[in-house]
Amino acid sequence: MRGTCAASATVVLVVATLAGCGASGSPAAADPKPPPAPAESNPPGDIPDNQVYVVFKPPTGGFTVSVPEGWARTSTGPVTAFTDKLNRIEVSERAAAQAPTIASVTARDVPALAKAVSGFAPGKASEVTRKSGKALLYTYQGNTAPDPVTGKAVRDAFERYVFHHDSRDIVLTLSGPVTADNVDPWRTVTDSLRWP
Repeated sequence: MRGTCAASATVVLVVATLAGCGASGSPAAADPKPPPAPAESNPPGDIPDNQVYVVFKPPTGGFTVSVPEGWARTSTGPVTAFTDKLNRIEVSERAAAQAPTIASVTARDVPALAKAVSGFAPGKASEVTRKSGKALLYTYQGNTAPDPVTGKAVRDAFERYVFHHDSRDIVLTLSGPVTADNVDPWRTVTDSLRWP
């Protein structure tokens, strides 16, 4: 019995000694400060708040619109496109005797978009007001072309504005990933449309 008590006392002494050694370490070593949180980055497709815009005037003249500076520009027939990473702005014009209506956009434009846009999902047509006047807005979703390297497509949200002036329509189509928050940049672009 005495041997058992002696052994228990030895164990208690060793544990107490180890605990004391742990407590004698520096507070910084025992409780280090957490590292700084990583800087927040914009979600894919978000256009930076400090984006600079430049004025685009088509060869035919008749209107101007501001587009983000530095974006790649391509032209195919009546369509001029500005792209940067996951975002795209298309500018085009067409002859039109009358201003578009929700009914005309739904009857004429939506079926054409459904055929042309991969993974087309219909949205909503509405009338909106911008600085240059009223426009017909049609929102919808679709898939981008597959990435040539990864083969993956991105799900995009589209805003298609049709402005009417002097027997023609100006069509601005703005697109980017559905997760992006580009409300302010798209408003900047659509508010910038000017007639001569």
